[in-house]
Amino acid sequence: MAVLFVAVLVLLLLVLCLSSALLLRWNEVRFSKKKGLPPGTMGWPIFGETTEFLKQGPNFMKNQRARYGSFFKSHILGCPTVVSMDPDVNRYILMNEGKGLVPGYPQSMLDILGKCNIAAVHGSTHKYMRGALLSLISPTMIRHHLLPTIDHFIRTHLCNWDSQIIDIQLKTKEMALLSSLKQIVGPESGSISGAFMPEFFKLVLGTLSLPIDVPGTSYRRGFQARKSIVSILRQLIVKRKESKESHLDMLGYLMNTEESNRYKLSDDEIIDQVITILYSGYETVSTTSMMAIKYLHDHPKVLQQLREEHLAIRARKKPEDPLDMDDLKSMRFTRAVIFETSRLATIVNGVLRKTTQEMEINGELLLFKCNVNFRFYLLFW
Repeated sequence: MAVLFVAVLVLLLLVLCLSSALLLRWNEVRFSKKKGLPPGTMGWPIFGETTEFLKQGPNFMKNQRARYGSFFKSHILGCPTVVSMDPDVNRYILMNEGKGLVPGYPQSMLDILGKCNIAAVHGSTHKYMRGALLSLISPTMIRHHLLPTIDHFIRTHLCNWDSQIIDIQLKTKEMALLSSLKQIVGPESGSISGAFMPEFFKLVLGTLSLPIDVPGTSYRRGFQARKSIVSILRQLIVKRKESKESHLDMLGYLMNTEESNRYKLSDDEIIDQVITILYSGYETVSTTSMMAIKYLHDHPKVLQQLREEHLAIRARKKPEDPLDMDDLKSMRFTRAVIFETSRLATIVNGVLRKTTQEMEINGELLLFKCNVNFRFYLLFW
């Protein structure tokens, strides 16, 4: 009986290994029949090489480049992808946007951020949404609203860090999200931040996952978190409409229906833009802030010079006076530190584009025709 059980188990393992090998081979053959594709591997059907990509991070791309060169194919985040790490090809593609190429973000990101977010729309709609968002960071808005709001928030927030050991990665993430939330919804951020933060963290994880809507997956948790966030924001919008009070924050500007406002958005469009603003600034600001602290810790002379510049500015002002635009313009060394941190700690190291038609990518650089529905991942390493 035991021998029979072992024999059946071995047989099942052999069948499983054979099936896995056949599936991998079938997926490779399926894509190898498409003419003009660069070398590379496609992994499993549906899943592709997403698991390796998410686990290994940058090392996955470096290993593939070592095997196949600076231009190779893969299958990540639910979509066949052509990865380019060639500066000339990347420059050509970016200079020819609109000619068969549009932003091509992962389906999970498009689903969770909303169908009206600026990354999901093209043409005249994209231009309209872009204008609405740019109106939120006009010089007048920065001078009279954003800068004072950020100054007050950072002072208050950093007071809670005094005399304790903190997790700088966690704290910078909280700071980035709460600061953005404060700028968007003003004083009401305090009442919704407790329910908002954990849902937002789930949303972020869901955007970089396979778009498989099954209980327990990051995608399902991210999508459920989006529903919770939409509910919070919709209640806030309804409350503001009923009160008919004017609010000098980003949400107030987006909800403005006066003739002076060129960009009038629906409630769904406003909610998607708010989620997009929070999402786009969350990881970039938090990681850059964390790395700036790390670099300053490693270079005490730079930290001392930075401190001297800020103490000189504070010496000209009363303790309660906020920073203004003139103070920012005088921070020459601070600006250099920011630029150097951005150079060393590149957060956004690539962009995604997708093809809308069969096309040839600059025959002099690359004799390659890309099939419709392939996505480009341009890496700047």
